[in-house]
Amino acid sequence: MKPSAYLINCARGDLVIEEDLYQALKEGKIKGAAVDVLRKEPPDKNNPLFALNNFIVTPHSAALTKESMDRMGLHAAMGIHAVLSGGYKPEPDALYRAI
Repeated sequence: MKPSAYLINCARGDLVIEEDLYQALKEGKIKGAAVDVLRKEPPDKNNPLFALNNFIVTPHSAALTKESMDRMGLHAAMGIHAVLSGGYKPEPDALYRAI
């Protein structure tokens, strides 16, 4: 990566070797990093990455916004209504495909 690069990981904590990331950030091999996942969850409060000013960590909580919770509730209610009103007709093997 270029020294001007930023690493962003919002996928899985095991994708990044934190010791290597720490060294790259500390030595200026990359400009910065932002993650919302770490190898150890919950993270150790003494994680050396937390002491760096070019490292940002945020909660992995995209589904916990007010808007997403409202939509989940709305879609749950719509599903209940569809079942109770007879409008939901599942395919015979839909349950097996969902598992």
